[in-house]
Amino acid sequence: MGESGSHSLERVPGALDDVVVVDFTRVLAGPLATMLLADYGATVIKIERPGGGDDTRSWGPPHDEAGDATYFQAVNRNKRSLALDLGRDDDLELARDLAAGADVVVENFRPGVMSRFALDHPSLAAANPPLVYCSITGFGRGEGARMPAYDLLLQALGGLMSITGEADSEPQKVGVALVDVIAGLFATTGILAALRHRDATGEGQLVEVDLLSSLLAALVNQASGYTAGGSVPRRMGNAHPSIAPYELLATASGDLVVAVGNDRQFGALCQVLECPEVASDPRFATNDVRVRNRDELRSLLEGRLAAAPASDWLGPLLEAGVPAGEVNDIAGAFALAERLGLDPIVELDDDERTVRLPRNPVRLSDTPARHDAPPPRIGELAPEEALDLVARARSRGRPDHHR
Repeated sequence: MGESGSHSLERVPGALDDVVVVDFTRVLAGPLATMLLADYGATVIKIERPGGGDDTRSWGPPHDEAGDATYFQAVNRNKRSLALDLGRDDDLELARDLAAGADVVVENFRPGVMSRFALDHPSLAAANPPLVYCSITGFGRGEGARMPAYDLLLQALGGLMSITGEADSEPQKVGVALVDVIAGLFATTGILAALRHRDATGEGQLVEVDLLSSLLAALVNQASGYTAGGSVPRRMGNAHPSIAPYELLATASGDLVVAVGNDRQFGALCQVLECPEVASDPRFATNDVRVRNRDELRSLLEGRLAAAPASDWLGPLLEAGVPAGEVNDIAGAFALAERLGLDPIVELDDDERTVRLPRNPVRLSDTPARHDAPPPRIGELAPEEALDLVARARSRGRPDHHR
């Protein structure tokens, strides 16, 4: 069902095959960023505290057949785990040695923690000027430094919950830790941009990402509606603030998602529902008036859709070019991707287990993402092996100004 691999030191060549990442992150945003770098070929050494390791190793259920927390597995493939107690002088010295040989350091501790260990950007950059250092925080390093950065809290404080849920319901969180995911993706793009600059100039830099700013940027049209238009968005359930019909509609049996993005599609929808006159009705003829009259339109459409179950409407709507579908659960979503030939699941093997995880969605024609190794066991990497990994990766090549 995909690719398999092991923790062998032999790597599939990738776009970041000569990049060494020392990963001081835990939970979600930071580990997602470092996993993506690992997928693209980077050598990622994950630093974990002895014993418990990353917090998410204990976040379950669910667990897989081997008893491992699936939360941890989601964002830690292709890495190696080194257990270090930064409160011990010898472990701290090893961490600094690894950072001195790294291309990238990523951390998401509370502001000030890395400074206490002299693992902050100024300390490490002094010994390793080409270093790209990425720091992920919840609310920045100013007045928000002391604020706890849990995704639920970010969704609330950052406005996402205020636009999620039905208009007459309580605010709702999104069903996944979306703010962490968004911040991890922004961190990855920042790191890659900094590496591009480093390779061109020999100069490293500090990359800072905070979860609140990441969420505000990811609110896109909802944010610009406020910043550029002065409109504060509100909860609208499954409806869209700027497009109609673009929501979940009831049928004789089951709900149907209809996502009409232009007047042509609306005309096709009306043809399928055998009410072509609605497409030219002054209340509904263009998108802007449909948005203003969305309640009337919804009532009219659901009246027509009540003639048949959702499954009966799908074929004619799709054939007419109307974006429509039913609501899948997670199993149904993966089954759809399988049917479409997208190969959404990869199997990662080592000597003890097979872990099935979602595939990296980016397809690169010449340097494909690798899915070589399942998430590591705590402390599987010996200190001398970690140093050797850094040396091996660095030997695979650097621009002249890094030698």
